[in-house]
Amino acid sequence: MRRLSTCTLVVTLIFVAVSGCGRSTPPDRPTAAAGTTPAVTAGEAVVEQVVDGDTLVVRLGDGTEDRVRLIGVDTPETKHPSKPVECFGREASAFTASLLPEGTRVRLERDVEARDRYDRLLAYVYRADDDLFVNLELLARGYAAVLTVPPNVAHTDEFVAAARQAREEGRGLWSACGDVGVPAA
Repeated sequence: MRRLSTCTLVVTLIFVAVSGCGRSTPPDRPTAAAGTTPAVTAGEAVVEQVVDGDTLVVRLGDGTEDRVRLIGVDTPETKHPSKPVECFGREASAFTASLLPEGTRVRLERDVEARDRYDRLLAYVYRADDDLFVNLELLARGYAAVLTVPPNVAHTDEFVAAARQAREEGRGLWSACGDVGVPAA
């Protein structure tokens, strides 16, 4: 079992307390029973569209389209129905689109939960041609903050380290906005 840093543990505990013990599935959506295999494990897909900095539409191997939410990252909002566009949101969306233009082949890897409360597929996303870890790249370049939602914590330590370095070096949103969630000017 991996050990979490004290900072990661505190952030995780705060998130669990605020979010109702980590429940990310609405009451009307059943969760997978212990020992069952989720519908989607890992596999290749093709990017159809970048919705915003942390959400994509992909075409899966069986030909179906699905929305994918990148695990562990939170980019500033650009399309939230009840929130204004946030500082560096457009830049984060454009950066994700530059990493994953339409037609890019990607490898999707799951963590514990298959889907979020909005029924988006949760995944760590890797570009197939060069194995670039997109979730980590967004954090390292300052286009996202860490969003830890237990039990999906496989890369939390490296995510926290990358975001800390980006913040300390004033990359991306950290120099432009000072923090995540700031409304755009």
